[in-house]
Amino acid sequence: MRQSALLVSNTLAMIATQLRPGIDTLSLDKQIREFIGDHKAVPSFLNYHGYPYSSCISVNDVVVHGFPTKKTLQEKDIVSIDVGVILNEWHGDHAYTFAIGEPTASIAQLIRVTKESLYMGIEKAVAGNRVGDISNAIQEHTEKTYGYGVVRELVGHGLGKNLHEEPQVPNYGKRGTGPKLKEGLVLAIEPMINLGKKEVYTEKDGWTVRTKDGKVSVHFEHDVCICKNKASILSDYSPIENAERLNPNLFPSASVQYIY
Repeated sequence: MRQSALLVSNTLAMIATQLRPGIDTLSLDKQIREFIGDHKAVPSFLNYHGYPYSSCISVNDVVVHGFPTKKTLQEKDIVSIDVGVILNEWHGDHAYTFAIGEPTASIAQLIRVTKESLYMGIEKAVAGNRVGDISNAIQEHTEKTYGYGVVRELVGHGLGKNLHEEPQVPNYGKRGTGPKLKEGLVLAIEPMINLGKKEVYTEKDGWTVRTKDGKVSVHFEHDVCICKNKASILSDYSPIENAERLNPNLFPSASVQYIY
């Protein structure tokens, strides 16, 4: 599964080199599909319950499941790219949020805090803890400390030979509740945090989820294996962050990386 997760990381790193104002997200999806195919894998998302693309590219107030389109990215856009692959029958699935150009201070903080909350959740992903310990760590840092909206309708999940497995991993909850975490379990932990209120709605296409108040949402996701004393992160943000630093069109959220 680490191989699958790292292929997703490398796919996101590749696409980070392409992000700029004026590029359309449909062409990005085509590059993602081709890159995955070139590495002898197939996109997890394509045709999953009828989803028609190889990636989810969610811009600004789109929380998740954004359709790639011919609409071009603009300066100041906030773009979450979520990719899944099947390699040797196992899934990898994670996401990263990019800022095209320098965002406002409030959005830069949202990006930083959401990314931090992911690692704070991962710190609790150890054998003997419960799902609620992960959920609570994310909620405490984002909602209770900064007042952001933590999306309730969408959650992280188990990952394996199926894209979505039990248990569900909400980004809110109480410590000491939920299923107990056992060694070897792989989770996709993915805080989805809104600048404004937590409420969202789904568009008529049945997929695209937007914030009700129209404010920006940020999404980060890692694939994590439960171990005894410290979780093993199967995915790797390093190549993505390196590409982000080298692309002059991107604001480097790597500069505010949370040290795990």
